[in-house]
Amino acid sequence: MEQIDDNLSITAFAAFMASAERWSEHPFLHIPATAARAYSDSAVDLSYGQAQQQILALQTPYRSAGYGLGHRVALLLENRAEYFLHWFALNGLGVSVVPINGEMSCEEMAYLLQHSESCLAISVAEKKTAMQAAAAAAGLSLPVLVHSELSRLPAPPQPADAGEPDTQTECALLYTSGSTGKPKGCILNNDYFLYAGRWYRDLGGLCALEPGVERLITPLPMVHMNAMAASTMGMVMTGGCVIQLDRFHPSSWWHSVRESGATVLHYLGVMPAMLLNAEESTGDDFSGQIKFAFGAGVNPKHHAPFEVRFGFPLIEAWAMTESGIGGAVIANREPRHVGSSCFGRPVDNLEYRLVDEAGNDVAAGEHGELLIRAKGNNPWAGFFSGYLKNEAATTEALADGWLHTGDVVRVGPDGAMHFVDRRKNVIRRSGENISALEVEATLSECELVDNVVVTPVPDEIRGDEVFAAVVLKTDCAQSPELADRLFDHCYRALAYYKAPGYITFVSALPLTASGKPQRGEIKKLAVTWLEQGDCIDLRSRKRKQHIASAETP
Repeated sequence: MEQIDDNLSITAFAAFMASAERWSEHPFLHIPATAARAYSDSAVDLSYGQAQQQILALQTPYRSAGYGLGHRVALLLENRAEYFLHWFALNGLGVSVVPINGEMSCEEMAYLLQHSESCLAISVAEKKTAMQAAAAAAGLSLPVLVHSELSRLPAPPQPADAGEPDTQTECALLYTSGSTGKPKGCILNNDYFLYAGRWYRDLGGLCALEPGVERLITPLPMVHMNAMAASTMGMVMTGGCVIQLDRFHPSSWWHSVRESGATVLHYLGVMPAMLLNAEESTGDDFSGQIKFAFGAGVNPKHHAPFEVRFGFPLIEAWAMTESGIGGAVIANREPRHVGSSCFGRPVDNLEYRLVDEAGNDVAAGEHGELLIRAKGNNPWAGFFSGYLKNEAATTEALADGWLHTGDVVRVGPDGAMHFVDRRKNVIRRSGENISALEVEATLSECELVDNVVVTPVPDEIRGDEVFAAVVLKTDCAQSPELADRLFDHCYRALAYYKAPGYITFVSALPLTASGKPQRGEIKKLAVTWLEQGDCIDLRSRKRKQHIASAETP
């Protein structure tokens, strides 16, 4: 089958248009009825040709209103078809999109809208009021429209820049929780997304994609790089179909997989654990349907049992928003060292180092922080373009010509990489990166708190859980009620998953000579406190819906 000419695809939009011309009648997007029931009476299905027509139609009002190069538009469109359509339509005009997670608090949304300098927000109807409130909280006179209201589209506050979009044009601004508190906006250009699609298309091995055939099911959110760059662009580059769910539903997952005709599956580490907990049945074997699953973070002890029970390989991979697929590593060829936290061997065009905390290369077989870059004249091919308005953080991340990942790994005798730990203050819960410092800052707003350190603790299902060790002011008495008040404060101010799942009250925390918390020691102590039951378990209170009223501590 003739391959699309990569030289003609200089934007994500152009890549989609090329595939639409080649595979016009092939299905591009399928949203099962169960995933679309909040807004549709039936499943959503679009062929490449149908999506192409709608994308071009959407461009007309945007173009007429003056949107183009240099503009950013915030999208709160969940995992609906409208997200894909508006993204590609805006990309063709040179407009960058800023994905907004609808589960964020008003304060979190306000920060993203203000920091990104979005000149327009497009929302689902159910979230329009929340977006307007966030814009008002940020002090912005930002137009907020439902995706079907483009006839009322206002002109942007500033005219578009001259020129046409190309590979270096910003395609999206994705915010990631790092180790320094507030989320940082990762600038991702068109080359970032094109690189991802071509990488997936050409991956081969256990992840070989058949052009015009594959149907990839994913519950992952479009506000993350996996869904935007890997699954969507991988299918676009091969004429495959994206089967997009609203989220992961354990009870109906296998029904959705079977009924949708999926051939490829994307997962988070939390999913295998939940699926293995379900009662076994005669219909568990999917070896005749699913070729492979692509994901990261499976619990090593669940890896082999899952593959035996369900009949297909879980292909572990490593990447981060900053690395893009340009710095990805994937275990798509044997030996995969199943059950050892192995995520594959670096490809030939990727250079890496493992360094200790002083920045020195570690000895063979020892673990160290992973530093990566691409070989050749462009060390950042397929990587992010930097952090918006944060040159210092960009310089730190790319110090000495290497991307400092913050992840500690070891390399085995055969060159395979194995994940060990995270050096940076990031908690990875159910696929979400949570900044420990952001949660600490929120808890510190309570006048009763003298000091607090937030750290990850192991969770059988979700990988990590948020653990807060709190030192109270001397005149404050610790109690479960106070833990509830602290939890409520976080639950109201942050996305629900960032609230502490455990809180312990301590008289003091181990500090360095300079008065900084000894985070490594506190992380070990948190595990001990958890095992001994010396903490208050708040996990059952973590729900997607924010509580209506929470007393400010």
